[in-house]
Order: sequence, then C-alpha cells, then structure tokens
Amino acid sequence: MELVSLNTFKTVAEQGGVLAASRLLHTVQSNITARIKRLEEELGSELFYRKGRGLELTPAGHTLLEYANKLLHLEQQACMAVKQVGESVGEIRIGSMESFAATRMPGLLQSLRKAHPKLIPRIKTETSSELVQDILNYRLDCAFVGGPIEHQHLICKQVLVEELVLVSAKNIDVSDSLILFREGCAYRERAVSWLKDNGRIDTEVMSMGTQEGILGCVAVGLGFTLVPRKVVEESRYANDLNMEILAPEYSQVPTLLVTHKDAAQMAGIQTLLGLFKDDLPEWESAA
Repeated sequence: MELVSLNTFKTVAEQGGVLAASRLLHTVQSNITARIKRLEEELGSELFYRKGRGLELTPAGHTLLEYANKLLHLEQQACMAVKQVGESVGEIRIGSMESFAATRMPGLLQSLRKAHPKLIPRIKTETSSELVQDILNYRLDCAFVGGPIEHQHLICKQVLVEELVLVSAKNIDVSDSLILFREGCAYRERAVSWLKDNGRIDTEVMSMGTQEGILGCVAVGLGFTLVPRKVVEESRYANDLNMEILAPEYSQVPTLLVTHKDAAQMAGIQTLLGLFKDDLPEWESAA
C-alpha cells in the first residue's frame, strides 16, 4: 500500500465523500476514485458503502482507517525526527483551550521560539474534548486541556491548576441564566455540576463561543458564569464584574499537557514542560 493512497482513503473517510476530498487534496474526483478502487482491489475488500450522495465506511474500512492513521502519523514522525537531528526544526502542532490560549500561550510561545528559533508553532483552539480527539487521531503533537483525564493511549502531565470563580455583574440585577462555553469544555462540566449540587435545576444554561463574549454578556446582566480567575482579571470587562470564591471541588481545575503515548519525543514539548517547572515552581508537574 502506498502512503499517498492511504492519505487519499483517510481524507475521503473524514470528508464523507469524493467531492469534498478532491477539494481538500486539490485533485480531480477521478484520481480519488481510481486510488480508492486500486486500494480495494489490493486488499480484496470494499471500503465504503454508498449512502445517498456520500460514502460510509464498511467494517473493513473502519479497520483500515485505524491503521492508516497510525501509518501516516509514523511517516510524519519519521520526517520530524530526521529534521530534528541536532537541532529542532519544522513544525510543532499545539492545541489549547481558548482561555489558556488567551492568558498563558503568548508567554509560552515567546519562550519556545527563543529556545527553538527554527521550530514553527501551529496553534489550534478548541474544547478539551475535541483537543483530546485530535491527539488520539495524531492531528496534534500536544494540547493544553482541562482535567482530570485518564486514557490508556495518552500521557497527561499536570502543569498548573486554574481557579474557577463565580462571576456576575456589579450593581445590576442579574438574570438567572448560566452562560457557558459550548459542550466539551472542561469548565462547563464543572459549572454544570455546581449548578446541580446547589439545587438550581430551573436555571437556564446558555452557550456561547468565546470567553470574552461570555464575560461581555455577564457584564450587562444577561446571566452569570464560572470561568478561571485569570480570564476575568485580564478581561476588558474586569471593572464591571464581581468574583465569588467557590468550594475547592468546583474551583480547582487542573490544566494538563497531553500527548499520545505512541508519538515520538519532541524537544519542543519538553521545553514547554520545562517552562512551568523552571519559571513557575509553585505549579507542580505530575505524571
């Protein structure tokens, strides 16, 4: 099997059809179809079912996709390892929660670039659950996510603990609505637990896409929220907001640096971990 064929197959599987895959791979549909057909002939199995205008993986297709992800990742890691012999060069793909990206990432990236001038960071912000899936599918090299997390294929190292606070508007009647980041956010899960444990089952839960958007709505009394203290302190709405301390079981949320167990060791990731150990000794790193 050729790696280019596996990449074509993987793209079709992820995009759900040949047309979308051809656009992503910048090639004509006939090339995609021919590669899939050759791959099926080579394996002696159908890889897709037709479903309307799209395609759906067969059981054999699901099995191949699992191995395709691993093989393509190994190819990428091999290229990266060769490039990094003697000096860190190339790219490092870093995932981050939005709040961490806004408050912590700039300083980390500055230090990373100083330590590895030829290493190019590529940053993706998403919810913790989405970032974990990206790590498992080898789409990211590492990610900063909210914990705790336990998974047999992941290495999780605690780098700090964020303090969640209850935030509401100053001197304004506040609507009984809890405004949170969308599903998959680690802070959202903690906030919903706080809501249930306090018997506030009638409280409306609203979802928004950005932390600043959430705080802006809270500042004008549209609801309240639970977010990291540092996010509030660095927000442009800070002077319009009250912060209340929560019990430790709700307020203390570990931030983890997550990598895949099968991934090659990257100097850039070790440098990121070292920044927390060396510059911020009060944040204890734990496996």
